[in-house]
Amino acid sequence: MLKLQDITFAIDGKPLLAEASAVIPAGHNVGIVGRNGTGKTTLFRLIRNEWSLDSGTIDYPAHYRVGGVEQEAPANNVSLLDTVLAADIEYDALQAEAETATDPMRIAEIHTRLSDINAHSAESRAATILAGLGFDRHAQARPCAEFSGGWRMRVALGAVLFAQPDLLLLDEPTNYLDLEGAVWLEGFLARYSHTVLVISHDRGLLNRSVTGILHLHDMKLRYHTGGYDQFDAERRLRLEQQMATKKKQDAQRAHIQSFVDRFRYKASKARQAQSRLKQLEKMQPIAALSESAVAAFQFPSPDPLPPPLMVIEKAVAGYDGQAVLRNIDLRLDQDDRIALLGMNGEGKSTLSKLIADRLAPMEGDIRKSGKLRIGFFAQHQLDELVAGETPLQHMARLRPDALPTALRARLGAAGIGADIVENPVERLSGGQKARLLMAMAAIDAPHILILDEPTNHLDIESREALIHALNDYQGAVILVSHDPHLVETIADQLWIVRNGAVQPFDGDMNDYRKLLLQQQGGKGRTATSQDAGAETATGNPSGNAAARPARALSGKERRANTAAVRSAITRNEKELAALNQQKAALEAEMAAPGFFDAANSSESAEAGRRLAALNNAIEAAEDAWLTLQEELEAALAE
Repeated sequence: MLKLQDITFAIDGKPLLAEASAVIPAGHNVGIVGRNGTGKTTLFRLIRNEWSLDSGTIDYPAHYRVGGVEQEAPANNVSLLDTVLAADIEYDALQAEAETATDPMRIAEIHTRLSDINAHSAESRAATILAGLGFDRHAQARPCAEFSGGWRMRVALGAVLFAQPDLLLLDEPTNYLDLEGAVWLEGFLARYSHTVLVISHDRGLLNRSVTGILHLHDMKLRYHTGGYDQFDAERRLRLEQQMATKKKQDAQRAHIQSFVDRFRYKASKARQAQSRLKQLEKMQPIAALSESAVAAFQFPSPDPLPPPLMVIEKAVAGYDGQAVLRNIDLRLDQDDRIALLGMNGEGKSTLSKLIADRLAPMEGDIRKSGKLRIGFFAQHQLDELVAGETPLQHMARLRPDALPTALRARLGAAGIGADIVENPVERLSGGQKARLLMAMAAIDAPHILILDEPTNHLDIESREALIHALNDYQGAVILVSHDPHLVETIADQLWIVRNGAVQPFDGDMNDYRKLLLQQQGGKGRTATSQDAGAETATGNPSGNAAARPARALSGKERRANTAAVRSAITRNEKELAALNQQKAALEAEMAAPGFFDAANSSESAEAGRRLAALNNAIEAAEDAWLTLQEELEAALAE
């Protein structure tokens, strides 16, 4: 059991915890939630006795081993497997002693203890954990020094999971995992036999892997049984009830005060007035449990462009002459909402860079509008912010002629308030840096917005704000994320990147998760060593990890799974409406008196070409609409 009793703690005079209490039963998995900056990571430091409480106590059994991931595995020549095995200090010490012990009695004791702690299965357990985190057998034998920091963070996570501490503390463990690794971790934590505290903003993990939620709010701790959705529903209900009770009490107080004000100086009513006044004094005001609104995101919507925005045909993309993706054929329209699925190292970032014009194709053709603007956000850009410069200076570099007031307004719309707009970027939180980078990516009102893991440093409320902003945005969105909730609420198309190809995925996120669980249950993760190593060598993931293809859908499943076709029909109808609107505007312009005069010949000729192109686009869109309708009718008829 972990007992937090009346704990109080402040940093630089700022209180984070004030007489907060909670009891965590032994063997429970508990998710810790709360706004960014409320003190969740600080709570872990206090539990580990790294920092001292101002007052209160934190108690757990003296024999408890407490473990967590504080930094990446060292870049040394020790193999990944040996690094993980060494995390179990007792196992590692016994193995070392067994090689040098000469006393028969001691040798017997060593082997007895090794048997007690299941040492015979240690390598198998360590290898299984590493496989779940994306390392195949060959990668597990390679030294840590050959892997980048992100991959070594996975090794460090694998080490603490293998050590099986009595109290496991995990701080945003899915931030350095892909979706496949996050799904594996959910299952591992759900089966973990000891106590787990996990700070996370991943709704899926908080619903599937924990038995309780510890909410840190207003310097207090409150424990709730059940997953996040149950906690959220209870919290909202409590807020509504508290607000209703407060409203009722406020009305009652106003009524009593009105009686007192009216009659306290009348002799005939003085006694009643004094009685009511005492009643008012005894009535304890009910504090409103309102929560401060999270800062919004805002992505300016672009002017519409004729579809398609971009067409890629037979493209090959890669690095240093080595192809990562081949035969890329895709089309992007302004109302597309696309999520890229696939393991780290398969080429999601490569495809994103190709679309963003940050990577030239090795072969093939890319056609796009000359007026097309693309915004690009990726997590690695956090390290590219200029130390010592403020958010205002970063925006001014992109808009040197803009007034500071205009730049401040843009930053304010992105959640970078006046209190931090002139702080050096190194003093910003991870979430604030992410907001700044997203504001910079969207400064030109892009027609395509590419977001590569945008939620890593955002709390749950900020993620919801991001979802609202993206749903209001009128451009195309390409999303890479390990957060299934974000994908489900934003994307209407799923593209899977694997085996060097990009293909539509016929299903939703639940289908994809089931597919991953089937693969992991059958043969585990199959990320190749080339996947992990290529990131170190080139700075970009690459490889050809094997993945089991989705099984063919039955007729019943095809009839039930018509959402993709219906979505395509909806997009097609929007495209047709936009094309016809553009055509009507152009025809009205051409109908103006004198439009076809000789002095206006170049403009009229250009208008004629645009009208012909619009007519062709409308005809193609109508043909596509008919084809989609036939597909839908065929699916429903089966």
